Amino acid sequence: MLVQKKGLAKTSQTPGKTQLINHFLVNDNWYIVDLPGYGYARASKSKKSEWDKFIHTYLDKRESLQCVMVLIDSRLEPQKIDLEFCNWLGEKGLSFMLVFTKADKQSSIKTDQNIAKFKKAVLATFEEAPGYFVTSSETMLGRDEILGFIGGVNREFVVPEFTERN
Repeated sequence: MLVQKKGLAKTSQTPGKTQLINHFLVNDNWYIVDLPGYGYARASKSKKSEWDKFIHTYLDKRESLQCVMVLIDSRLEPQKIDLEFCNWLGEKGLSFMLVFTKADKQSSIKTDQNIAKFKKAVLATFEEAPGYFVTSSETMLGRDEILGFIGGVNREFVVPEFTERN
């Protein structure tokens, strides 16, 4: 959605499609990095454990990392695994934002209710809730806001063009 290139990142109805770290070079000066999901996936426990380890190592050791965008399905109430991941990011002192996805799949009232529940759950361990975006890849909802945020983080930001690098 961010670079307006449908099919760039692999998606599937079956969770666990992304199994590698995929780098997308944007404007020859910054990257979007797509990591395997840490939630539900049809994979063995050992494979999930392997993904978990390399995701955590990647995030913890990446000196050039500016911000983690935690994608959360806006149709769901707070999931324990999402909250645990946010807590881990907080414990490591890693900057992150919440990105509530698929907002076009339900009413804005339901989306707002789920976001409020998530924020309340996060406040059980955080002094303040992290910033968030509400998005839809279908309607482009939230695209300009996320790009604006990235522009604030990246002084050399230019509206995206991309080069795929694996």
